[in-house]
Amino acid sequence: MKRLSFLSPYWIWALFSIPAMFMFNDILTSESSRIYGKVVHTSGEASARFLIVAMMATPLALLLRGWRGPIWLKKNRRYLGVAAFAYAALHTIFYFFKLNSLDRVISDLPKFYIWTGWIAFIIFIPLAVTSFDYFVRKMGTKWKALQRWTYPAAVLTLLHWAALHNWRSPEAALIHFGPLIALEAYRIWYWYIRKRPTRPNATPAQ
Repeated sequence: MKRLSFLSPYWIWALFSIPAMFMFNDILTSESSRIYGKVVHTSGEASARFLIVAMMATPLALLLRGWRGPIWLKKNRRYLGVAAFAYAALHTIFYFFKLNSLDRVISDLPKFYIWTGWIAFIIFIPLAVTSFDYFVRKMGTKWKALQRWTYPAAVLTLLHWAALHNWRSPEAALIHFGPLIALEAYRIWYWYIRKRPTRPNATPAQ
């Protein structure tokens, strides 16, 4: 883990791009147009996984104080968030190629599992655009307020995934989001619910 703390951003992006390499390899080596159905699924899962790991960084660092793994995740969570957006963008592009018709894309919009995904993606756009150091400095406290929109985007992503198969098998989505939900519940308990030890009154000076 010590080596990971010195991992350059170039190596981080190389690591994060591995799933995309497999997706494009599948597209280039497949002779069937149905391959887009497969990469729509895998790119969507990749986006959700990067989002989950990015959001787990802070509660993990709180739970496992002093551990290097959560510290590294917290330090690089913006990279994880941008990777989540990048795979969401690929997910959207592959979805267009799968349907191969703007009319079909528009006709899909009223479906619950479609519009939840679109709204989540729209929320991701300003979060990704403002992820650079320049915006962090320029926006100040407003930057953190904007980044809190990650939470509704994550809820919409969960609903999008769970509703994808008409709610018949939402287990995969819940299994992926379960650890994040548990960690966020711990975070809420730690900061807002648990009883904190009371400090003894200071003895007045004689």
